[in-house]
Amino acid sequence: MRKSSSLFKDLIGLALIGVFLYLFFFIDFKEISLDIPSSWLNVNTIFLSIVIEAIPFILLGVFASALIQTFVSEEKIKKYLPKNPIGAIIPAALLGVILPICECAIIPVVRRLIKKGMPLHVGVVLLVGAPILNPVVVASTYFAFNGDPTILYGRFGLAFILCIVIGFLMLLLFDNKNQLRWTKSELQGRQDMELEQPALQQNKWKATFYHASDEFFDMGKYLIAGAFIASLFQTFLDRSVLMALGQNEVLSPAVMMAFAFVLSLCSEADAFVAASFGSTFTVGSLLAFMVYGPMLDLKNTFMLFAYFRTKFVLVFMAVVTIVVFAAILIFQQLVL
Repeated sequence: MRKSSSLFKDLIGLALIGVFLYLFFFIDFKEISLDIPSSWLNVNTIFLSIVIEAIPFILLGVFASALIQTFVSEEKIKKYLPKNPIGAIIPAALLGVILPICECAIIPVVRRLIKKGMPLHVGVVLLVGAPILNPVVVASTYFAFNGDPTILYGRFGLAFILCIVIGFLMLLLFDNKNQLRWTKSELQGRQDMELEQPALQQNKWKATFYHASDEFFDMGKYLIAGAFIASLFQTFLDRSVLMALGQNEVLSPAVMMAFAFVLSLCSEADAFVAASFGSTFTVGSLLAFMVYGPMLDLKNTFMLFAYFRTKFVLVFMAVVTIVVFAAILIFQQLVL
């Protein structure tokens, strides 16, 4: 029964790919005259840009997640993690420095690591730290701001400190209690995996690709929903109101944090968008945009609600928002 269901899903997936390729290569949409308002064409353009920008990193994330599922045992995670909950926070932040993963891709990776036994607060440190601290984002920020040391060191210094602070606060609030959503099929899958473990040991790469494909299609629907809502906000939100608040040292960071949440940019590209606001907004508000957005935006909020319990996600959102906003205000007073 399970094999026939898997085969059916594979056939549907291949059919959809075939339809997409046919439309892409053989249909000229320019010849189809439809009276569509320009605002909705803009929604379509922004939606596609968000999805196309995010999909490569989603693929990276689900494949890394599948590798963890297949090759990393719970015993290995427990062996290499420090036993002290507080002592495990800084190594997690340092791990984020070497992971070239954005905010879209990090969610399946963290979810899988928590399922494998990683403490919740350590996963949170990776969740908020890795999308900013990784080397790809360092390079993009350097080039976007022409090596401006205030922006460069401010962004990554704040991100490193704040991911540790946020992880510590989540440890205090949830005490590492399980906050993942486990579906009935996942629980059944765990039992099946235990029964089929000898077979999977013989063909780990096949199991890896099966896990990656299942997780990609599962996560894809939340990416699409988040991207569509983000494209609506980007099109219909009155940006002139935001610009009027740009030079206020208290309001402008809050405005840019809200802007980062709505725009849902990939962390590898957000520095170039932030640089375009350089003449309008304060340095502190630009840092707020580049620190808050990779930690929390509209599209990854959908994924968080899909894979974590509602109470955890709401508390996580509140903690990240308050900590980042307070840190930016302090940074403006002490450094700028």
